Amino acid sequence: MNRREQRQQWLDDYFQGTEFQIDAASEDASFRSYYRITTASMTYILMDAPPEHEDCRPFVAVSQLLSASQVKVPELFATDYEQGFLLLSDFGNLLYLAVLVDDKQSHQSLYSTAIDSILKMQATVDANLQLPPYDHELLMTEMQLFNEWFIGKHLDLKLDTKELEILEDTFALLCQNAHEQPQAMVHRDYHSRNLMVLDKDNDPGVIDFQDAVYGPFTYDLASLLKDCYISWPAEIVEMHCRHFLQAYNDQFNTNIEFSQLMRWFELMAAQRHLKAIGIFCRLNYRDGKAGYLNDIPLTMNYLLKTAAKYPELAVFSQLLQSIQPTLTQVSAHS
Repeated sequence: MNRREQRQQWLDDYFQGTEFQIDAASEDASFRSYYRITTASMTYILMDAPPEHEDCRPFVAVSQLLSASQVKVPELFATDYEQGFLLLSDFGNLLYLAVLVDDKQSHQSLYSTAIDSILKMQATVDANLQLPPYDHELLMTEMQLFNEWFIGKHLDLKLDTKELEILEDTFALLCQNAHEQPQAMVHRDYHSRNLMVLDKDNDPGVIDFQDAVYGPFTYDLASLLKDCYISWPAEIVEMHCRHFLQAYNDQFNTNIEFSQLMRWFELMAAQRHLKAIGIFCRLNYRDGKAGYLNDIPLTMNYLLKTAAKYPELAVFSQLLQSIQPTLTQVSAHS
């Protein structure tokens, strides 16, 4: 029985004679795919996560944590861990990204409520006991994707010993930055393609949270405001960072200075952008998903600006600038 037949049989068993229609809903940057199931009375989303590649259990576990913290996540109607199927409530089709692109002023309300949801996540009880730690090994493994898949595979460059030392020193600095800031629940992919605008609620519908960890508290803020798919002027980013900081200090009875937050935030974003660029290249060369290469220029631009801003990243900035001509040539032939 092929995967399509498995899906059909599983849904037949669940709906037991009720007529339904299956339509492709979306794919993501993993092996998961999603289908909209329509009956006469309502619609659902079927998550298809082939068990040889994906495990549904983390999705369910994190969903329960988020739901308990009043974060809007899909309701779970049925689970089949062995076959890799979850039947979820349908949040619709309206992504944050689509609304933000269509109406630039919508960032004020959308990001305000998205930041409120970050704070709800960060108040999650016992998250440090229930989630994997965003530790040194994981942070470093993510950043190594930049060297392996972007520099090595995409640009076809081999760094010399000195250049590799620059990368390693940069990675170490970004790891230190991640560990020295407050730790909390981290969604890990909290951006405009994983937040849904819901008809009846100002809170965003949050999806794709199965890789959540316990780690640096600026990570989700960086994912949101230094998004690989849409960018904003510095004054808008700073405005929303101030909103976050004031609410965080009030909620957790801390007194973090804005300058400190921005350093943590910008260096955290750099770690994420290194990872993202590597993943975009891996998605192209390993998984045949070429569209993500289009997201590299914006993501690289973030990296270049941050590296140029901080004196301790000066040699890394020079390294990035030295590979820019090769990136331009590769992009022109892609």
